[in-house]
Amino acid sequence: GAVDLLVAELGLYAVRPDLEGLGIPHLMRVMYPVLQELDVPFGFGTVRHALRQHIARLLGRHGLATIVSGVRVRSTLREVHLDTPPTRIEDVLIVVLPIGRSMSDWPTGTIIDRNGP
Repeated sequence: GAVDLLVAELGLYAVRPDLEGLGIPHLMRVMYPVLQELDVPFGFGTVRHALRQHIARLLGRHGLATIVSGVRVRSTLREVHLDTPPTRIEDVLIVVLPIGRSMSDWPTGTIIDRNGP
């Protein structure tokens, strides 16, 4: 069955342009207290498969997050056209940052709908 879970999207540099270029571990260390204040259970982001080793090395060294594979992400496209579907499904790696819950509480499944039900 489906599980609805509110998560905080990571990597939105437009919101904090001062963090751009400082690295993912720095971003997560800065954002962690903010996400705790917001009382979200998890931070969530995506990376390309080609970056798996790089992200695993960065995050594994600091124990900041877990990489989850085998999950696709559905998103609404920025521009919708009559001749194409309004959404896309990406095969990416999921990066999960436990905030208010432990990683064992992250739901299992094969798809994340970024826009909710």
